[in-house]
Amino acid sequence: MKLVRFGPSGQEKPGAIDAGGKLRDLSSIVQDIDVAALSPAGLSRLKATDLSGLPEVSGPVRYGVPVAHVPNLVCIGLNYTDHAEETNAPIPTQPIIFNKHTGALCGANDPVLLPPGSKKLDWEVELAFVIGQTCWHVSEENALSYVAGYTVLNDISEREYQIEWEGQWAKGKSYPGFAPCGPWLVTPDEVPDPQKLDLWLDLNGTRVQTGTTTRMIFPIKTLVAYLSRFMRLMPGDIVTTGTPPGVGLGMKPNKFMKAGDVMTLGVTGLGEQRQIVTPAQ
Repeated sequence: MKLVRFGPSGQEKPGAIDAGGKLRDLSSIVQDIDVAALSPAGLSRLKATDLSGLPEVSGPVRYGVPVAHVPNLVCIGLNYTDHAEETNAPIPTQPIIFNKHTGALCGANDPVLLPPGSKKLDWEVELAFVIGQTCWHVSEENALSYVAGYTVLNDISEREYQIEWEGQWAKGKSYPGFAPCGPWLVTPDEVPDPQKLDLWLDLNGTRVQTGTTTRMIFPIKTLVAYLSRFMRLMPGDIVTTGTPPGVGLGMKPNKFMKAGDVMTLGVTGLGEQRQIVTPAQ
């Protein structure tokens, strides 16, 4: 299934994309795409639903973050060999973990806000996954059974804040609008192998990122098991898994975004995003 949340910010309704690409309203089936809906029982109920009998939503709509009430947004850094190489970073021997504030989350096509005085705004197309049940000390063998679905996330980064200012990466990653997510949450039955997906991002119509999850240093099953050693992953947690090469920081000379720039990006089978860089008010 392709699960969505649609409507104005803060007033999203649950929905699904049917086999014909039409948006169907799930409000009569679930209250939201939340912890209950993402549980194994909740997903089984949704998969058994005849979408053709539900109201069709016509006309243009806004797609919000496809998961409601996200407890944590966990990030993996430098998880593609070719991205580590382009930024002159050593290849990690263990996953690099950091957090983005959940307030950075926004819809797939919402504006990306340019902070006042920002000079080094960068893009990062990523594959993200969502936890469906409490996950703690799990094995790699069982790890993927804890994943409720997959989505696209643009890990927007302000490189001056992230790298040149003291402290952790979080302050360069957490501004409102720095985590466009969606448009859909795609259940694992539609993603038979998350390690065989292509990723891409265009800036102002020019392809800048092209990658494949085959180049991940740590695959998703490893990330789930590894994270569960250090934290209790909760239903609704989003984990974003790193970016392929082609970011502005890796270009020579560096290239960063300005107001009015347009990003389009996507991951195989998970939909596409489009954002315009907009000055924060």
